[in-house]
Amino acid sequence: MSPDHTHGSSVQRAVEVHQPTPYPPEIPAPAPVVPVQPNSVPAVASIVLPDGRVVTGYAIEPAHPEPVTVKPAVSRTAVNVALGGVGFLAVCGGLILLTSFIAALTAFITQLIILAAVIFGGWIAVQIFSASGHQDGTTVNIRKAVIKRNHFHG
Repeated sequence: MSPDHTHGSSVQRAVEVHQPTPYPPEIPAPAPVVPVQPNSVPAVASIVLPDGRVVTGYAIEPAHPEPVTVKPAVSRTAVNVALGGVGFLAVCGGLILLTSFIAALTAFITQLIILAAVIFGGWIAVQIFSASGHQDGTTVNIRKAVIKRNHFHG
């Protein structure tokens, strides 16, 4: 058994409290000098902390929000619908013109067929009526035939 622990009795030990010892502030090594353009020297800010230390650094410029894009007064969907309507009207106009053209072409072809029939019919009529003047063709003379019928009287 250990001397601290006895049978039925307890011995108390003294508690030691250690306080941390602050280190003296270190002197930072000088930062390397970077050559900069005379017009673009950044601003340097120094802050004194409560314990006496001085913190020096470049000032950070606040981030500028991106400019808000201005939405057009008319939505793209409305423009697309309008352009679609204009295209539809153009197609309808073209279809009307196409229909008119087909109707006119049909009427023209019908007139040509009628003209051809009249000319061809006239040519045939001339051939028939001028056949008597030609002797090389076959001539058929049609005469009136009188047919007497037998009548039975009863």
